[in-house]
Amino acid sequence: MFIIKYRKVWYAFSLIIVIASLFSIFKFGLKQGIDFTGGALMEMEYASKPDIIAIRQKIGELSLGNALVQPSGDKNIIVRMKDLTENQHQQVLSTALSVGQGKEIRFDSIGPVIGKELKNKSITAMILVMIMIVLYIAFAFRKVSKPISSFYYGLMAVVALIHDVTLPAGVFAFLGHYYGVEVDTLFVTALLTVLGFSVHDTIVVFDRIRENLKDGGNKNDFEKVVGSSVNQTIGRSINTSLTVILVLLAMFFLGGESTKYFSLALLIGVAIGTYSSIFLASPLLVTIQKLKTRK
Repeated sequence: MFIIKYRKVWYAFSLIIVIASLFSIFKFGLKQGIDFTGGALMEMEYASKPDIIAIRQKIGELSLGNALVQPSGDKNIIVRMKDLTENQHQQVLSTALSVGQGKEIRFDSIGPVIGKELKNKSITAMILVMIMIVLYIAFAFRKVSKPISSFYYGLMAVVALIHDVTLPAGVFAFLGHYYGVEVDTLFVTALLTVLGFSVHDTIVVFDRIRENLKDGGNKNDFEKVVGSSVNQTIGRSINTSLTVILVLLAMFFLGGESTKYFSLALLIGVAIGTYSSIFLASPLLVTIQKLKTRK
């Protein structure tokens, strides 16, 4: 009952998170990678730690446009540029490898049309996922009509999902502005994974609420039923999330550079998703019920 009793505290905390994230998103914007904007990405591996400053200077002398040169691990570099012809690609490659002994291990080129199509499909996928979640939960809880209808279960789940994806987006907008971190299709994959994980946790709590309503009857105090249901599932939710978080921490600190920010997006999403399923989605049901009772 502690969680339900002090639900206004959790609402205030969530509101602060969402406002800060939205401010970051609208102030800085998400720094889009070549998956969405189009361009070329090259990764080179050197025999020893490369001189990033010298490589950046030499590539700049080619006058092929702005080039973002970043380290990737101890001996690798990643170069992001506008879309390159094969001749320009070979120019950049020979220039970058003139600084030290090494080899190219990756080259990706994505046109602006494909990039725009990927962005549109990513947005569409996230919207469709949320719509399908509302419909599924409304159907799965169709026999729950009192004290609130099944539609509100789906609606509150989506409110929690929007809350859950806003924070990772806000963090990555901040990281993109100050540290040049880009979002790509892996970031979208991470958000979709967070949506699935978060709604799974939320449905576990909702299902326990449904069972408790069924066992005790709808005449029970709804706030008490929700509080008991959260208490019965909180340990399971936290333990499940902790096992995932431990794996993601290992991936973030010990994994490759290419999956580092994918792991970070998942870490933030899983943590906030666990929070929202316990401290936001279920208390919101109680608030909705009380508002309907007053009418």
